[in-house]
Amino acid sequence: MTHSRFDTRLGLTITLVVTAFLIGPVLLSVTAGLTKNYFVGLSSGLTLDWVTQVWDLYADTIWRSYGVALATLATTTLIGVPAAWVLTLFPGRLSRLLEELLTLPVAVPGLATALALIVSWGSVGWLRSSVLFIVIGHVLFTLPFMVRAVRAGMQGADLVVLDEAAATLGASRRQRFFDIIVPAARSGIVTGALTVVTLSIGEFNLTWLLHTPLTKTLPVGLADSYASMRLEVASAYTLVFLLMLLPLMVGLQWFAARTTRTGSITLGAST
Repeated sequence: MTHSRFDTRLGLTITLVVTAFLIGPVLLSVTAGLTKNYFVGLSSGLTLDWVTQVWDLYADTIWRSYGVALATLATTTLIGVPAAWVLTLFPGRLSRLLEELLTLPVAVPGLATALALIVSWGSVGWLRSSVLFIVIGHVLFTLPFMVRAVRAGMQGADLVVLDEAAATLGASRRQRFFDIIVPAARSGIVTGALTVVTLSIGEFNLTWLLHTPLTKTLPVGLADSYASMRLEVASAYTLVFLLMLLPLMVGLQWFAARTTRTGSITLGAST
């Protein structure tokens, strides 16, 4: 099937327009964070003073967000991978019901989920004032994405048949899970990990209600800077946010692509 030159140009034009529409506001915000006076424009000169001020005021929110994201990733992996395998191993109405229940925190607004956590566990003083409270909220929000991604990988690799074959050869359930299931489903696990980390770092609605003045995360700090600081400071915070998030996203995507490619080669060799 061949495409005409007109179709190619039209597709390229639409792509460039959509890209400009999405990236343009971000570039303007970044420019404002590097300008001495945004209302005067670039003629006022460029400076890193606003970025330095953001780092001095909000550096703790950046490292805290990384810590929350990594803790959320570890928890969702420990819970989500076995849960996905159980749902794959025992399909049926109960399995579908459990999977639907897992997605409830995604369907419900984040503020409602946060309010439910506060009503349930807010009276536990040490927990309410701890970063662990935010991690719990992030786990509830991101766990469905991990389970869905891992289960899709498990179903695509037809692991139930491999599990049954290994069982007939005398492998224990633990051996089958760690030596066969987890390696074969690693592409789904990495995909789920990418989703969990990016969602956790950027999550605001749920975190905004769960945080305390001592447990602010990066998005909450960003909202605070927009509400109480100069526009240049808030824009510089956006720049810092991008500089911290983009390398992590690119690295995880590269690792996911590499893992998927390696898994495909291994599967092809074994067959």
